[in-house]
Amino acid sequence: MKNRFWLIGVLLFAWACSSSENKNEKVEETPPKPFPAFSPDSAYTYIQKQVDFGPRVPESPGHQATKEWIIAKFESFGLTVSTQDFEATTYDGLTWDLSNIIASYQPEAKKRIMLSAHWDSRRIADKDSQDMDKPIDGANDGASGVGVLLEVARAIHSQELKPDVGIDFILFDGEDDGEPEQTRVRNTSQDFWWCLGSQHWSKNKHIPNYTAYYGILLDMVGAKGAKFYYEGYSRQYASGILKKVWENAAKVGHSDFFVMRNTPEILDDHAFVNEYAGIPMIDIIQFSPDSGFGHYHHTHSDNMDLIDKRTLQAVGETVLFTVYQE
Repeated sequence: MKNRFWLIGVLLFAWACSSSENKNEKVEETPPKPFPAFSPDSAYTYIQKQVDFGPRVPESPGHQATKEWIIAKFESFGLTVSTQDFEATTYDGLTWDLSNIIASYQPEAKKRIMLSAHWDSRRIADKDSQDMDKPIDGANDGASGVGVLLEVARAIHSQELKPDVGIDFILFDGEDDGEPEQTRVRNTSQDFWWCLGSQHWSKNKHIPNYTAYYGILLDMVGAKGAKFYYEGYSRQYASGILKKVWENAAKVGHSDFFVMRNTPEILDDHAFVNEYAGIPMIDIIQFSPDSGFGHYHHTHSDNMDLIDKRTLQAVGETVLFTVYQE
């Protein structure tokens, strides 16, 4: 991947032209801060590695191997890493040992940005027409968000440009184990069977009174032809952040991926971070107001054939640019 510092020059040139055109106005615009290159090849490799471990279903060998690998990768990027281990009950009465993974850059910094994804995968293919009781690869649904965030961490670590804020990469476990599509199981002891890791973290933060300026959740961010819209809970809780991130996507040339059009509320990890933790968090998630999550959602088609480096680049560069503007 060629170094994309050319993009910095384009942004600075555009700002200079804009300033020249409006030189008679008193309001001075701040030029965008430079940001490091994002490698979609690297992000793709990180996704492939997770899939190669096998399904990341809690209590499985693939889940444990992936956990150890993610921790080691974050540590190799110079981050302070810890896990939040807890028990959770599934919709069908199982007790699972789950782990949220927290990796911090500049843990001493007061101003912090929270970047999140879920690292587990679904144990059933309930939207498929065959092998519905078998786990899926979850290349897009889970692994793509983790892959992008690992590459963001690597880019920060390996290049001279550094952000001015602290960053907490918080990967949630147990996000994708809600009830099967065909059956709705309800139990008065628990309102939501999805997003077990974010529910636990939001009520039991890894650091008492932890807070962040804002958060960005990545979920299903690697598919070919993906489009990202203004999701409902993001609009409700963090409309200013949502607008800023989508505008930043346009500034770095990715408006084709980030569409300024509303979609309904989606129950995802950010809903609990907003509601329980009180941290404004948006969700970058593939969900079309016309076609939903896509034909591959919760099927065995959610594999590496689905992943597109152009989508990874669009999301990764947008997140990096956003963080570096703080």
